[in-house]
Amino acid sequence: MAQFGSLSDRLTETFRNLRSKGRLSPSDVDGTVREIRRALLDADVALEVVKAFTASVRERALSDEVNKALNPAQQVVQIVNEELVGILGGQQRRLEFAKRPPTVIMLAGLQGAGKTTLAGKLGKWLKKDGHTPMLVAADLQRPNAVQQLQVVGEQAGVHVFAPEPGNGVGDPVKVAKNAIKAAVDQQYDTVIVDTAGRLGVDAELMKQAANIRKAVDPDEVLFVIDAMIGQDAVATARAFQEGVDFTGVVLSKLDGDARGGAALSVASVTGRPIMFASTGEGLDDFEPFHPDRMASRILDLGDILSLIEQAQSAFDEDEARKVAEKIATDSFTLNDFLAQMQQLRKAGSIKGMLGMLPGAKGMREALDNFDESEIVRTEAIIQSMTKQERELPKLLNGSRRLRIAKGSGTTVTEVNALVNRFEQAAKMMKTVARGGVPQMPGMGPIPGMHGGKKKQQQGGAKKKKVGNPAKRAALASGAAAQPQQQAPTGSGFGFGGGKGGKAPTEEELASLQKFLGR
Repeated sequence: MAQFGSLSDRLTETFRNLRSKGRLSPSDVDGTVREIRRALLDADVALEVVKAFTASVRERALSDEVNKALNPAQQVVQIVNEELVGILGGQQRRLEFAKRPPTVIMLAGLQGAGKTTLAGKLGKWLKKDGHTPMLVAADLQRPNAVQQLQVVGEQAGVHVFAPEPGNGVGDPVKVAKNAIKAAVDQQYDTVIVDTAGRLGVDAELMKQAANIRKAVDPDEVLFVIDAMIGQDAVATARAFQEGVDFTGVVLSKLDGDARGGAALSVASVTGRPIMFASTGEGLDDFEPFHPDRMASRILDLGDILSLIEQAQSAFDEDEARKVAEKIATDSFTLNDFLAQMQQLRKAGSIKGMLGMLPGAKGMREALDNFDESEIVRTEAIIQSMTKQERELPKLLNGSRRLRIAKGSGTTVTEVNALVNRFEQAAKMMKTVARGGVPQMPGMGPIPGMHGGKKKQQQGGAKKKKVGNPAKRAALASGAAAQPQQQAPTGSGFGFGGGKGGKAPTEEELASLQKFLGR
């Protein structure tokens, strides 16, 4: 994730310096802990959290568990990983649903933290999980907050309860109470109450939030905090804990490029678990928070489990089987190519998924420069083709490609590049489907991965017989001389005796032929 980029860089660089040491001295540990402290403070982690974290790391790093380890550097990384999991909350905490529906979830936080958008994301996520959520527009203070929630609810496919127009009109406590009755009558099993925020913590905000909580008695109160807020995260979280007493935390804007110290501070300071994370602007950019997985991402150890879960949620197994059959039978078309790309987009941000791979730090620059809109342009090009052109790309002559480029708002060069990439991809997939190993562009053939026929063509194939006897002998003598560059000059018949091992002249070869009786 973007906001942990600098912290991840600093920590991995610190651990790299340890790997060359077979045994760690107290000075090595102190130096490492000092660098970790600086990295955390630069990331805007709260000072009290940094002190507790580094003290624990130092104590464990100087203990016998590290001194007796075969690889002390890896043991220190493991200790830091475990301590990071601890300050991020330890275990993952799931939503607790009411035994008797509806389950009431109240959202609280400052204005601009992303509560309204998060209500839509949470509603969509619950709907995918088989629930019937309802959003409640109880933010009647902020201009157009009710209209925003209605738009978000429509995009998420979730019903919105909005009896009041907002913009300062209406009683939010009354709206929240009536929403519970409406949910019971209309059989919604989850109610998500979007409350008002302020630009800063004040008594009026806390009083209104406390009154709503008292009126609806929510099963969960989620404190939504902007991950880019920095050091203010601790003071804001404590104020809401005292005024509203939330049960869990939701981190929003985790895709930002700020330092991200809020994520590493709020759970440790408040003692409340981080339950969800918002990782982008789209309604699908929302995921349950796993402390162990987040710690692995920070230490550049990857998050393969989240990557697999995202892929499984987006890819259809039956569709994948059909595509595999098409590839094996050489009937893979641009239509199938388009469908695969659209499935890939459903899985979420490609940049985000690549960032979950172990060692993603090494390709961070390439990830930062990756343009996800390239996929949109590719879709536009394919969708500008006729059905016949998608089935038979060989029909794409110059005039057709010009028409496609104009229809998709691209250039002929981009259309040509797409067709070339498709043909290369189809060849590679066909090779893999038949049990072979494809030759990657820019790389030579992989030794030992080709059949006997290929080997014969490369090494053991018979060369064409040259008609001229003199040229044939010259070629033969040249080939024999190549592996023996240090061989003595001259020949057994006194030909080619000049310095430097020169090839025999045509007269000498003719004499040789005559001597051999050929």
